[in-house]
Amino acid sequence: MLTDALGLLLDVLVTPASTTDRDAARTLLPAAKQNFRRLARVWADGGYTGHLADRTALHLGIVLDVVRRHDDVSGFQVLPRRRVVERSFAWLLRSRRLVRDYERRIDTSEAVIRWSMIALMNRRLAAQHHHRAVPARAA
Repeated sequence: MLTDALGLLLDVLVTPASTTDRDAARTLLPAAKQNFRRLARVWADGGYTGHLADRTALHLGIVLDVVRRHDDVSGFQVLPRRRVVERSFAWLLRSRRLVRDYERRIDTSEAVIRWSMIALMNRRLAAQHHHRAVPARAA
């Protein structure tokens, strides 16, 4: 899943469990670069280490920053930028269709993820519009 800095969905790619995240990123990032030409920097977790950062910089012109956990810290540690995607996952899991893995087809899973994020954004836009439309009462 590729999100913006606010955690809103930019693109999603559902793959079989046998596909590593790093291999999926090789498909997702070029497609995202075509759709979002200004995409210049991507933060990723430790699973995206390796040649992917070099390949991404060389072929796509995108800086791939891998956010790593510090080895000297034991227990839970909040990682910068990582929380944005984790929060997006939490938002999506509020959608009933995404709590369990009901879908059999990959394209259906992607569509349900997009639909859930669209519903989330619509609720936020409606709340902002309602908040602005209510006139202030005179005291």
